[in-house]
Amino acid sequence: MTLPDLSAFDAVVYDLDGTLVHLRVDWNDAARDAATVLRDAGVDADSLDLWKMLDAADEAGVRDELERELAAHEREGAWVSDRLPLADHLADDGVPSGVCSLNAEDACRVALDVHDLATHVDAVVGRDTVATQKPDPEPLLTTLERMAVDPDSAVFVGDSARDEVTADRAGVAFRYVDGGPSGV
Repeated sequence: MTLPDLSAFDAVVYDLDGTLVHLRVDWNDAARDAATVLRDAGVDADSLDLWKMLDAADEAGVRDELERELAAHEREGAWVSDRLPLADHLADDGVPSGVCSLNAEDACRVALDVHDLATHVDAVVGRDTVATQKPDPEPLLTTLERMAVDPDSAVFVGDSARDEVTADRAGVAFRYVDGGPSGV
C-alpha cells in the first residue's frame, strides 16, 4: 500500500471504509434487507442500488427504517473489520484528525473503537450525521467545523472518486490512499 504524503497539512480528515479500515459488510444482504423495507412501504426496489434505495426511502417516508437496517449491517461489519496501514498514520500524525464517511456514524465509531483509533479522532461525521452525503461538501465541511479547522489547512484522504469530488466541492486538498480510486 502506498501511503500519501500528508506532512504539508495542519489537519487530516479520513474516509473510513477502504481508507482506515475495511468493514466486513455483506452488501448483498444489506441491499436485500433494504429492499424489504421498501417493498413493505409499497416501493418496487428490484432495480435500485443501495444509494437509489436511500433516495426512494426518503420519498416513501421510510428513511429512518432503512437507515436502521443499513446501520445494523455496518455495525456488524465494523466489529470484525480489518485495520488498514493508513490507520497507523492516524495514530502517529499528531495533528487534528477526523473521519468523514458514507457509513453510519455509530458504525464508524465502533470500527474506531475496535482498532484503538477513537482517541486519535477529533470528529466523526457519518452518512446519518448531517442531511446530505458525500459527494455533497456538507459532511466534510461539518467534520472540519467540529475540528475547528480551516478547510485550506486540511487534507481529505479517501479511496474513491466520490471522496475526491467531495474534497473538490468543499475546497479541501485531497489525497488518494494507495494512489488512485477504488470505485465511486
